[in-house]
Amino acid sequence: MHGLEMESFNHKLNLYIDSWMGPRDPRVRGWLLLDHYIPTFSLTLLYLLIVWTGPRYMKNRQPLSYRGVMVAYNLGLTLLSFYMFYELVTGVLQGGYSFFCQDTRSGGSADDKIINVLWWYYFSKLIEFMDTFFFILRKNNHQITFLHVFHHATMLNIWWFVMNWVPCGHSYFGACLNSFIHVLMYSYYGLSAIPSMRPYLWWKKYITQGQLIQFVLTVIQTTCAVVWPCGFPNGWLYFQISYMVTLIILFLNFYVKTYKKQDPSQRKEYQNGMASPVNGHSNGMASSDSVKHRKPRAD
Repeated sequence: MHGLEMESFNHKLNLYIDSWMGPRDPRVRGWLLLDHYIPTFSLTLLYLLIVWTGPRYMKNRQPLSYRGVMVAYNLGLTLLSFYMFYELVTGVLQGGYSFFCQDTRSGGSADDKIINVLWWYYFSKLIEFMDTFFFILRKNNHQITFLHVFHHATMLNIWWFVMNWVPCGHSYFGACLNSFIHVLMYSYYGLSAIPSMRPYLWWKKYITQGQLIQFVLTVIQTTCAVVWPCGFPNGWLYFQISYMVTLIILFLNFYVKTYKKQDPSQRKEYQNGMASPVNGHSNGMASSDSVKHRKPRAD
């Protein structure tokens, strides 16, 4: 499309989305990637295209190892996740946010702080596409599961809508818990790229348990806002509950298959400190260092 045609299309699409969703929150107007849905949607389509074509491209090529890049990437996401968790916690305390229900307009300057960090949370979902690209380059195609792709693709799009309509208030809780889990998760991946550290990585299994607890707590906290409403839009609450239930089912299925149905030889490998993947993810390991027939990554 030419520039004018694209601008016209963006305008028409925005009008359609706004007629469906209602007025947007003006506090995020002009923020990177938020004014128009097309960039987020296009980046998701590009991600799915790479997921589909990447393994075919790599089929007759040697897997690539990025040990140094993997350490830096996972360290970067660990630090970003810690920053988001810290900022969300301090923002919630500053604004006196309620666990049971919090609207998007009563937190004063704390709302602005929450909006800023939640934009980074949205943007981090784009950065995390790299998880899958590393799988492709290292030919770990068995790690590219439905759950892995579904979770990555949907989160970026969901959070584009969240940022445009409910960028603070009750939206804080799930992002706060998820950021904390990601501190543990990406630190594990980064450390697993260092061979001498692998025997000491014992918390792999508990990350998946933490994710399941995160989803359950988010359902409970979201349901509170339905039972004791405060003006936060009910449509968002019902959607959040539905999405969390979907993730509980998918992650629980992954957890059972990964940790409850291992044969003795696999269990021994885990007990010996092998850095096998957690949540379907082993991006800290080079392909040549990992055990065969590893369990897929879910996140």
